[in-house]
Amino acid sequence: MLKDLKYRFTNANALFKLLYINLGVFVLVNFLGTLSYLFQSPTFSSEIWFGIPVNLKDLMFKPWTLLSYMFMHVEFFHILSNLIYLYFAGQIFLQYFNAKKLYSIYILGGLAGGFTYLIAFNLFPVFSSYTNSHLIGASASVLAILFAVATYVPNYKISLPFIGSIPIKYLAIAFVFIDIINIPEGNPGGHIAHLGGALFGMFYIRQWKKGNDLSIPFYNLVDSLASLFKKKHLKTVHKRAKTDDEFRADKSDRSELIDSILDKIAKSGYDSLSAKEKEYLFKNSKKM
Repeated sequence: MLKDLKYRFTNANALFKLLYINLGVFVLVNFLGTLSYLFQSPTFSSEIWFGIPVNLKDLMFKPWTLLSYMFMHVEFFHILSNLIYLYFAGQIFLQYFNAKKLYSIYILGGLAGGFTYLIAFNLFPVFSSYTNSHLIGASASVLAILFAVATYVPNYKISLPFIGSIPIKYLAIAFVFIDIINIPEGNPGGHIAHLGGALFGMFYIRQWKKGNDLSIPFYNLVDSLASLFKKKHLKTVHKRAKTDDEFRADKSDRSELIDSILDKIAKSGYDSLSAKEKEYLFKNSKKM
Protein backbone atom coordinates (compact mmCIF):
# COMPACT_ATOMS: atom_id res chain seq x y z
CA MET A 1 0.00 0.00 0.00
CA LEU A 2 2.79 2.43 0.91
CA LYS A 3 4.58 1.65 -2.36
CA ASP A 4 1.38 2.36 -4.27
CA LEU A 5 0.89 5.69 -2.47
CA LYS A 6 4.53 6.62 -3.11
CA TYR A 7 4.14 5.75 -6.81
CA ARG A 8 0.96 7.81 -7.13
CA PHE A 9 2.55 10.81 -5.39
CA THR A 10 5.78 10.61 -7.42
CA ASN A 11 3.91 10.48 -10.73
CA ALA A 12 1.24 13.04 -9.87
CA ASN A 13 1.28 16.53 -11.33
CA ALA A 14 1.94 19.61 -9.17
CA LEU A 15 -1.73 20.18 -8.34
CA PHE A 16 -2.35 16.64 -7.16
CA LYS A 17 0.86 16.67 -5.12
CA LEU A 18 -0.49 19.68 -3.22
CA LEU A 19 -3.79 17.88 -2.72
CA TYR A 20 -2.02 14.74 -1.48
CA ILE A 21 0.17 16.70 0.94
CA ASN A 22 -2.86 18.42 2.45
CA LEU A 23 -4.69 15.11 2.79
CA GLY A 24 -1.64 13.41 4.29
CA VAL A 25 -1.18 16.13 6.90
CA PHE A 26 -4.91 16.00 7.70
CA VAL A 27 -4.76 12.25 8.34
CA LEU A 28 -1.57 12.59 10.40
CA VAL A 29 -2.75 15.38 12.71
CA ASN A 30 -6.09 13.69 13.31
CA PHE A 31 -4.33 10.40 14.08
CA LEU A 32 -2.09 12.21 16.57
CA GLY A 33 -5.17 13.89 18.02
CA THR A 34 -6.80 10.52 18.56
CA LEU A 35 -3.68 9.21 20.31
CA SER A 36 -3.62 12.31 22.49
CA TYR A 37 -7.24 11.67 23.46
CA LEU A 38 -6.69 7.98 24.21
CA PHE A 39 -3.63 8.62 26.38
CA GLN A 40 -5.19 11.71 27.96
CA SER A 41 -2.29 13.90 26.87
CA PRO A 42 -3.50 17.52 26.97
CA THR A 43 -0.09 18.81 25.91
CA PHE A 44 -0.62 17.99 22.21
CA SER A 45 -2.66 20.36 20.08
CA SER A 46 -2.22 20.41 16.31
CA GLU A 47 -3.35 24.04 16.12
CA ILE A 48 -0.78 25.12 18.70
CA TRP A 49 2.09 23.16 17.17
CA PHE A 50 1.34 23.76 13.48
CA GLY A 51 -0.84 26.90 13.38
CA ILE A 52 0.51 30.47 13.34
CA PRO A 53 0.22 31.95 16.85
CA VAL A 54 -1.04 35.52 17.06
CA ASN A 55 1.52 36.27 19.76
CA LEU A 56 4.77 37.33 18.09
CA LYS A 57 6.85 36.05 21.01
CA ASP A 58 5.34 32.58 20.52
CA LEU A 59 6.03 32.81 16.81
CA MET A 60 9.74 33.36 17.49
CA PHE A 61 9.88 29.88 19.02
CA LYS A 62 7.67 28.31 16.33
CA PRO A 63 8.82 29.83 13.02
CA TRP A 64 7.94 26.65 11.10
CA THR A 65 4.25 27.45 11.62
CA LEU A 66 4.47 30.09 8.88
CA LEU A 67 4.80 27.18 6.45
CA SER A 68 3.02 24.32 8.23
CA TYR A 69 -0.21 26.23 8.83
CA MET A 70 -1.06 26.35 5.12
CA PHE A 71 -1.16 22.54 4.90
CA MET A 72 -3.02 21.91 8.14
CA HIS A 73 -6.70 21.24 8.68
CA VAL A 74 -8.52 19.64 11.60
CA GLU A 75 -12.17 19.65 10.56
CA PHE A 76 -13.32 17.52 7.63
CA PHE A 77 -15.50 20.16 5.96
CA HIS A 78 -12.69 22.70 6.26
CA ILE A 79 -10.28 20.57 4.25
CA LEU A 80 -13.02 19.41 1.87
CA SER A 81 -13.98 22.95 0.85
CA ASN A 82 -10.37 24.08 0.54
CA LEU A 83 -9.36 21.11 -1.61
CA ILE A 84 -12.38 21.55 -3.89
CA TYR A 85 -11.46 25.19 -4.50
CA LEU A 86 -7.77 24.28 -4.84
CA TYR A 87 -8.56 21.68 -7.49
CA PHE A 88 -10.89 24.06 -9.34
CA ALA A 89 -8.49 27.03 -9.35
CA GLY A 90 -5.38 24.90 -9.83
CA GLN A 91 -6.75 23.21 -12.95
CA ILE A 92 -7.32 26.57 -14.61
CA PHE A 93 -3.96 27.94 -13.41
CA LEU A 94 -2.05 25.04 -14.99
CA GLN A 95 -3.64 25.78 -18.35
CA TYR A 96 -1.54 28.95 -18.49
CA PHE A 97 1.39 28.45 -16.12
CA ASN A 98 3.79 25.68 -15.11
CA ALA A 99 4.20 23.60 -11.96
CA LYS A 100 6.92 25.82 -10.46
CA LYS A 101 4.63 28.82 -10.57
CA LEU A 102 1.83 26.83 -8.94
CA TYR A 103 4.10 25.77 -6.07
CA SER A 104 5.45 29.31 -5.77
CA ILE A 105 2.11 31.06 -5.61
CA TYR A 106 0.73 28.48 -3.17
CA ILE A 107 3.62 29.00 -0.72
CA LEU A 108 4.07 32.75 -1.23
CA GLY A 109 0.31 33.36 -1.16
CA GLY A 110 0.10 31.38 2.07
CA LEU A 111 2.93 33.44 3.58
CA ALA A 112 1.19 36.66 2.49
CA GLY A 113 -2.00 35.49 4.18
CA GLY A 114 -0.12 34.56 7.35
CA PHE A 115 1.64 37.93 7.59
CA THR A 116 -1.61 39.78 6.89
CA TYR A 117 -3.22 37.89 9.78
CA LEU A 118 -0.32 38.73 12.12
CA ILE A 119 -0.30 42.42 11.17
CA ALA A 120 -4.07 42.83 11.55
CA PHE A 121 -4.31 40.98 14.87
CA ASN A 122 -1.44 42.95 16.37
CA LEU A 123 -2.57 46.30 14.95
CA PHE A 124 -6.34 46.61 15.42
CA PRO A 125 -7.57 47.03 19.03
CA VAL A 126 -10.65 44.90 18.37
CA PHE A 127 -8.45 41.79 18.28
CA SER A 128 -6.64 42.46 21.58
CA SER A 129 -8.64 39.70 23.31
CA TYR A 130 -7.54 37.05 20.78
CA THR A 131 -4.42 36.16 22.78
CA ASN A 132 -4.60 32.42 22.05
CA SER A 133 -5.59 32.61 18.39
CA HIS A 134 -3.92 30.32 15.86
CA LEU A 135 -4.29 30.39 12.07
CA ILE A 136 -4.58 27.12 10.12
CA GLY A 137 -5.74 26.09 6.65
CA ALA A 138 -4.88 26.43 2.96
CA SER A 139 -7.47 29.13 2.23
CA ALA A 140 -5.01 31.99 1.73
CA SER A 141 -2.96 29.88 -0.69
CA VAL A 142 -6.09 28.83 -2.58
CA LEU A 143 -7.31 32.43 -2.84
CA ALA A 144 -3.89 33.47 -4.16
CA ILE A 145 -4.21 30.92 -6.98
CA LEU A 146 -7.82 31.88 -7.71
CA PHE A 147 -7.04 35.60 -7.88
CA ALA A 148 -3.97 34.97 -10.00
CA VAL A 149 -6.22 33.27 -12.54
CA ALA A 150 -8.89 35.97 -12.25
CA THR A 151 -6.25 38.66 -12.83
CA TYR A 152 -4.62 36.90 -15.79
CA VAL A 153 -7.80 35.72 -17.56
CA PRO A 154 -10.62 37.72 -15.92
CA ASN A 155 -13.19 36.71 -18.53
CA TYR A 156 -12.52 32.97 -18.31
CA LYS A 157 -16.00 31.43 -18.19
CA ILE A 158 -16.98 29.05 -15.39
CA SER A 159 -20.27 27.25 -14.89
CA LEU A 160 -21.98 27.46 -11.49
CA PRO A 161 -25.09 25.54 -10.36
CA PHE A 162 -28.31 27.62 -10.52
CA ILE A 163 -26.36 30.58 -11.95
CA GLY A 164 -24.90 29.39 -15.21
CA SER A 165 -21.79 30.57 -17.01
CA ILE A 166 -20.04 33.67 -15.61
CA PRO A 167 -16.56 35.23 -15.92
CA ILE A 168 -14.24 34.07 -13.14
CA LYS A 169 -13.57 37.69 -12.09
CA TYR A 170 -17.09 37.89 -10.63
CA LEU A 171 -16.51 34.78 -8.52
CA ALA A 172 -13.29 36.33 -7.19
CA ILE A 173 -15.10 39.58 -6.32
CA ALA A 174 -17.82 37.59 -4.54
CA PHE A 175 -15.19 35.81 -2.40
CA VAL A 176 -13.64 39.12 -1.34
CA PHE A 177 -17.04 40.63 -0.52
CA ILE A 178 -18.04 37.61 1.58
CA ASP A 179 -14.74 37.66 3.47
CA ILE A 180 -14.97 41.39 4.25
CA ILE A 181 -18.55 41.34 5.56
CA ASN A 182 -17.89 38.19 7.61
CA ILE A 183 -14.87 39.54 9.54
CA PRO A 184 -17.11 40.71 12.44
CA GLU A 185 -19.25 37.55 12.32
CA GLY A 186 -16.66 34.90 13.20
CA ASN A 187 -13.24 33.50 12.26
CA PRO A 188 -11.83 36.98 11.57
CA GLY A 189 -8.29 35.62 11.30
CA GLY A 190 -9.23 33.31 8.47
CA HIS A 191 -11.11 35.99 6.52
CA ILE A 192 -8.24 38.48 6.89
CA ALA A 193 -5.72 35.86 5.74
CA HIS A 194 -7.93 35.21 2.71
CA LEU A 195 -7.67 38.87 1.75
CA GLY A 196 -3.87 38.75 2.07
CA GLY A 197 -3.67 35.71 -0.19
CA ALA A 198 -6.04 37.26 -2.73
CA LEU A 199 -4.03 40.50 -2.89
CA PHE A 200 -0.83 38.54 -3.39
CA GLY A 201 -2.37 36.57 -6.28
CA MET A 202 -3.20 39.84 -8.04
CA PHE A 203 0.24 41.30 -7.26
CA TYR A 204 2.00 38.16 -8.53
CA ILE A 205 0.35 38.33 -11.96
CA ARG A 206 0.75 42.09 -12.31
CA GLN A 207 4.47 41.73 -11.60
CA TRP A 208 4.74 38.80 -14.02
CA LYS A 209 3.18 40.91 -16.78
CA LYS A 210 5.86 43.53 -16.13
CA GLY A 211 8.56 40.91 -16.55
CA ASN A 212 9.19 40.30 -12.83
CA ASP A 213 8.75 36.58 -12.17
CA LEU A 214 8.52 36.18 -8.38
CA SER A 215 8.83 32.41 -8.70
CA ILE A 216 12.47 32.72 -9.81
CA PRO A 217 13.92 34.18 -6.56
CA PHE A 218 11.67 31.84 -4.59
CA TYR A 219 12.96 28.76 -6.39
CA ASN A 220 16.55 30.01 -6.21
CA LEU A 221 16.13 30.23 -2.44
CA VAL A 222 14.60 26.75 -2.28
CA ASP A 223 17.42 25.31 -4.38
CA SER A 224 20.03 26.99 -2.19
CA LEU A 225 18.48 25.59 0.97
CA ALA A 226 18.12 22.14 -0.59
CA SER A 227 21.77 22.10 -1.63
CA LEU A 228 22.80 22.46 2.02
CA PHE A 229 21.26 19.08 2.79
CA LYS A 230 22.49 17.23 -0.28
CA LYS A 231 25.40 14.88 0.21
CA LYS A 232 28.08 15.04 -2.42
CA HIS A 233 29.27 11.58 -3.37
CA LEU A 234 32.63 11.24 -5.08
CA LYS A 235 33.33 8.15 -7.10
CA THR A 236 35.89 6.98 -9.58
CA VAL A 237 34.58 6.34 -13.06
CA HIS A 238 36.44 3.87 -15.25
CA LYS A 239 35.65 4.37 -18.91
CA ARG A 240 35.92 1.45 -21.29
CA ALA A 241 38.13 2.22 -24.29
CA LYS A 242 36.16 2.66 -27.51
CA THR A 243 36.63 0.26 -30.38
CA ASP A 244 37.69 1.59 -33.78
CA ASP A 245 34.12 1.23 -35.09
CA GLU A 246 32.65 3.07 -32.09
CA PHE A 247 35.23 5.84 -32.42
CA ARG A 248 34.47 6.32 -36.14
CA ALA A 249 30.69 6.29 -35.50
CA ASP A 250 31.04 8.86 -32.72
CA LYS A 251 33.20 11.09 -34.93
CA SER A 252 30.71 10.80 -37.78
CA ASP A 253 27.81 11.82 -35.51
CA ARG A 254 29.72 14.84 -34.24
CA SER A 255 30.62 15.83 -37.77
CA GLU A 256 27.00 15.68 -38.95
CA LEU A 257 25.76 17.75 -36.03
CA ILE A 258 28.48 20.36 -36.47
CA ASP A 259 27.71 20.54 -40.22
CA SER A 260 24.05 21.22 -39.44
CA ILE A 261 25.05 23.95 -36.98
CA LEU A 262 27.37 25.53 -39.56
CA ASP A 263 24.56 25.44 -42.15
CA LYS A 264 22.35 27.26 -39.66
CA ILE A 265 25.04 29.92 -39.19
CA ALA A 266 25.35 30.34 -42.96
CA LYS A 267 21.62 30.85 -43.35
CA SER A 268 20.71 32.87 -40.23
CA GLY A 269 23.95 33.97 -38.59
CA TYR A 270 25.74 32.96 -35.42
CA ASP A 271 23.24 34.73 -33.16
CA SER A 272 20.50 32.36 -34.33
CA LEU A 273 22.17 29.47 -32.48
CA SER A 274 20.84 28.34 -29.12
CA ALA A 275 23.10 28.37 -26.07
CA LYS A 276 23.47 24.59 -26.27
CA GLU A 277 24.41 24.72 -29.96
CA LYS A 278 27.06 27.38 -29.31
CA GLU A 279 28.51 25.34 -26.44
CA TYR A 280 28.52 22.13 -28.52
CA LEU A 281 30.22 23.87 -31.43
CA PHE A 282 32.90 25.33 -29.16
CA LYS A 283 33.65 22.05 -27.41
CA ASN A 284 33.63 19.75 -30.42
CA SER A 285 35.00 21.82 -33.32
CA LYS A 286 38.55 21.28 -32.03
CA LYS A 287 38.06 17.53 -31.98
CA MET A 288 37.25 17.26 -35.68
